[in-house]
Amino acid sequence: MVSSRFGDYFFKFFVYLILTIVLLVTFLPFWNILVLSLNSAEDTVRGGVYLWPRAWTLDSYNQILKDSEIMNGLWVTVKRTVIGAPLSVLVITMLAYPLSRRNLVGRKGWNLYFVFTMYFAGGLIPYYMVLKALNMIDTFSVFILPSLMNVFYMIIVRTFMEGLPYEIEESAKVDGANDLTIFFRIVLPLTTPVLATVGLFQAIGHWNSWFDSYAFTYSSDLKTLQAVLVKILSQFQTGSMVSQTQMLANSAKRNAVSSDTIRMAATMVATLPIVLVYPFLQKYFVKGMTLGAVKS
Repeated sequence: MVSSRFGDYFFKFFVYLILTIVLLVTFLPFWNILVLSLNSAEDTVRGGVYLWPRAWTLDSYNQILKDSEIMNGLWVTVKRTVIGAPLSVLVITMLAYPLSRRNLVGRKGWNLYFVFTMYFAGGLIPYYMVLKALNMIDTFSVFILPSLMNVFYMIIVRTFMEGLPYEIEESAKVDGANDLTIFFRIVLPLTTPVLATVGLFQAIGHWNSWFDSYAFTYSSDLKTLQAVLVKILSQFQTGSMVSQTQMLANSAKRNAVSSDTIRMAATMVATLPIVLVYPFLQKYFVKGMTLGAVKS
């Protein structure tokens, strides 16, 4: 009895130790970026700034917020996330529902067709040619339409729907409900947990996306925040392609900012919004689990 209790305590200690190490490994780099962004440039060059700023200043953030390119990128990123994530969840769910029905004609063939697209693709150049043929190059639609469907997330939602009791659908049909009524009034509420998860993943994907803006748009008004951040980081690393932001960083003696502090501040501006939104989504996960409970 004593040895069993000791083994339980040792196991819990080992688990908490591993979780603490994982927390420190993932959190400390993010914290160090925040600290450097809040530290004075003149003090940062001395080194040794890790866990707390030695000389507090918001000059780097002031310079970032004055940059119209970054503010426009933030607006484009917010707009594509707010529009793209809900539409994607709707399209994924509307495809997953019929594929989860056992009476769908050719169900196995349709599932194989969509799985096939996960393993084989035409490549970047054919993809670009398709977007160009559809007149989507250098338009806002290039952020939304190509990302409406994610087969991996669709399979997750379809699998979740297959686990729902079939008797619920049968009873609804007996009461006169059609497929649309069953989908919107029964299936969607019961699948809220998985929809909240997929919606969060899609929102993060839209927020962190930069390559589509980098490769498929030319107008500066369509550059996302992450694409602007990639441009800033590459400029400060190579010293080429002078821009307004780089000129601000090069004026360190006058504005008390440097390329390092500007990079750290830009990284925080691009990262903090989605990090701060995540805790507020927890209640929807809990609510979704309650709605998804099936009582017999």
